[in-house]
Amino acid sequence: MAPTAAEQTEHHQHTRKAVGLAARDDAGHLSPLAITRRSTGDDDVVIKILYCGICHSDLHALKNDWKNSRYPMIPGHEIAGEVTEVGKNVSKFKAGDRVGVGCMVNSCRSCESCDKGFENHCPGMILTYNSVDVDGTVTYGGYSSMVVVHERFVVRFPDAMPLDKGAPLLCAGITVYSPMKYHGLNVPGLHLGVLGLGGLGHVAVKFGKAFGMKVTVISSSPGKKEEALGRLGADAFIVSKDADEMKAVMSTMDGIINTVSANIPLTPLFGLLKPNGKMIMVGLPEKPIEIPPFALVATNKTLAGSIIGGMSDTQEMLDLAAKHGVTADIEVVGAEYVNTALERLAKNDVRYRFVIDIGNTLDNVAATTE
Repeated sequence: MAPTAAEQTEHHQHTRKAVGLAARDDAGHLSPLAITRRSTGDDDVVIKILYCGICHSDLHALKNDWKNSRYPMIPGHEIAGEVTEVGKNVSKFKAGDRVGVGCMVNSCRSCESCDKGFENHCPGMILTYNSVDVDGTVTYGGYSSMVVVHERFVVRFPDAMPLDKGAPLLCAGITVYSPMKYHGLNVPGLHLGVLGLGGLGHVAVKFGKAFGMKVTVISSSPGKKEEALGRLGADAFIVSKDADEMKAVMSTMDGIINTVSANIPLTPLFGLLKPNGKMIMVGLPEKPIEIPPFALVATNKTLAGSIIGGMSDTQEMLDLAAKHGVTADIEVVGAEYVNTALERLAKNDVRYRFVIDIGNTLDNVAATTE
């Protein structure tokens, strides 16, 4: 249900001291900032943040590429840590539990989408950072020492899932898992194409194999072939710019997870799909995409989009990932390295996700908080 007036009043009490790495403007440079988090509500979980992944969307938000940024901004929505306190109504978690927080920290909790477990489709969804909470304050993300979150929006890390390698699954993992589930691209024996081999794509390959599918990576970079086949376990690799390779796999794929955020011609890619095949967009190109109607109509193909997933699906994704050993391939960095990591991310110079070691390094950087 929606927050009550009493809850909203309670949320005004921001009494917990914390520190984060914040950008003050669209230059996007991060430096320490002292902040406060709200006091613990009856339904809240207090989390000491140990790791936080760096998502490509953090870079867009910091630079105000989507023209909706609020400063100062503390990014981060791939949060992994440990519970330090819970409110009196919390039954799912206790102090010491290993938990995570993904892209959202609240919703109306009463609309049709929320009732069906799709909080990510709620018109009142509140993002983990750069969003306005129910008390009118701006949310701060996981590049920080701690966070207070309603228990509905906290997930449990299975014992077999390491916090650092699991953190990116809270965005990248659910972003590819959810469309695979709801579009029937999780069936053993089906042929899945994964377009793009980056932060999203490499996790899509791993989930495809966990589901027992044949997985083909489609990339414009020939140099990623060995990585795709050897390290990630894909069954095949094709270079999208190679006409012969593309022709050889025409009409063979049941579905394609499109993780690419660049504007690329999609018509040739529809040719890779079988009749009734589906292409699911999870990347966000900056310009509108163009599709000739014939590419869809002739053999009953589908173009769809998907964004993250609901909370029950996120927990389901983590549990399945732990069962099958699916984790993100990461490079752990200290808080002092974050600005350099963002510069490298802008150049796609990471395999495949930076994760900040908040627990061991933020305090050292935060000694100079403003």
